[in-house]
Amino acid sequence: MNATSESLSAVLSQINPAMLALAGGAAAALIVLMIVLLVRSNQLRREQAEDAGLRAAEADGRMAELLKIQAEMHGRMSTMAEVFGSRQAELNQAINQRLDGMSQRVSTTITEQTKSTHENLQRLQERLAVIDAAQNNIQTLAKDVVGLQAILSNKQTRGAFGQSRMETIVADGLPMGAYAFQQTLSNGSRPDCTVRMPNGAPPLVIDAKFPLEAWNAIRDAGGPDLAKAASQQFRRDMETHIRDISEKYLIQGETQETAFMFVPSESIFAEIHENFEAIVQKAHRARIVIVSPSLLMLSIQVIQAVLKDQRMQAQAHVIQGEVANLMDDLGRLDERVRKLQGHFAMAQKDVDMIVTSADKLNKRGAKIEALEFEGGDGKSGRDSEPAPKSVDSRTGLLKLRVVDDE
Repeated sequence: MNATSESLSAVLSQINPAMLALAGGAAAALIVLMIVLLVRSNQLRREQAEDAGLRAAEADGRMAELLKIQAEMHGRMSTMAEVFGSRQAELNQAINQRLDGMSQRVSTTITEQTKSTHENLQRLQERLAVIDAAQNNIQTLAKDVVGLQAILSNKQTRGAFGQSRMETIVADGLPMGAYAFQQTLSNGSRPDCTVRMPNGAPPLVIDAKFPLEAWNAIRDAGGPDLAKAASQQFRRDMETHIRDISEKYLIQGETQETAFMFVPSESIFAEIHENFEAIVQKAHRARIVIVSPSLLMLSIQVIQAVLKDQRMQAQAHVIQGEVANLMDDLGRLDERVRKLQGHFAMAQKDVDMIVTSADKLNKRGAKIEALEFEGGDGKSGRDSEPAPKSVDSRTGLLKLRVVDDE
């Protein structure tokens, strides 16, 4: 403010009073206005200069603070970079260790999997070899089944097949002479097999024929109606066959009152008992027993046991005589053993006495060696009586009888 007043005073001192008078009031007012404006302008410039200085100082201070902060940030960034670098190195090391461990485990797992796969492939090859062998067996069996089907398709060959199987079972289970094949009966009929029964009983008749045509018709039926018709035909054929066996082979006094009808298949036997119970009951009433290969084998074994028991009963008196002779021999053997035991006891007693005398002789010999003679009566300490020799006439053993001097 002092500088402004001094400037205004200088300006006013330069104004001529005459001019003031000439200009008049308007000019004076204009001059005063201009002076005021100049003063105001100078004041504004000073204020702006002061504001600029203050702002520059503030800017310098802020710049210094920013530089300081930047330096601190740079240090922190350097520290963080070092920390991050060390952490990254540790992380890389840990990752490498884990990768190495995982690689080792993966390698071990792959090795074990390879070994297991090799073993599984080897077992698979063995099983495939077994399957190939089984397949070959199945193919062979299929050929055999086809051949069997060709055999069973013919009535004569089918009868021969059933007859052959029945004959094999009977021949394997019974001895020669206990059975006969195709033996002619008094009425002129010839059953497939007759089995001799024990105790003079009439023989048992076995028939090996079976109506397989109707059975195959049941299997080959294409619908329920055809299957029903085939079942009825099979039932009629079975009833006819049962009646023929009963009329031809059951002869009073010549054959057993019961006969066997042989079925050469276990599956057919099971299905007959399951689906044709009326036929089974009718056969029982007619004293005809339907048997499968296993039942026929069991019956043959029972007959064989009965025949064996009969043979044993027929030879019972011979066995009793042999047992009596055996008991006599055992009695004589026991008597002789007891005599021998007595001889051994006597020989053992004599041996004990000889050992006693030998011990006394050893003691006397030891005294003589030590020059310990007995005095007084002049006895030398020998046995008072010599031991004579004698022979036992019963045992033939040489015995030494020693008399003790004590």
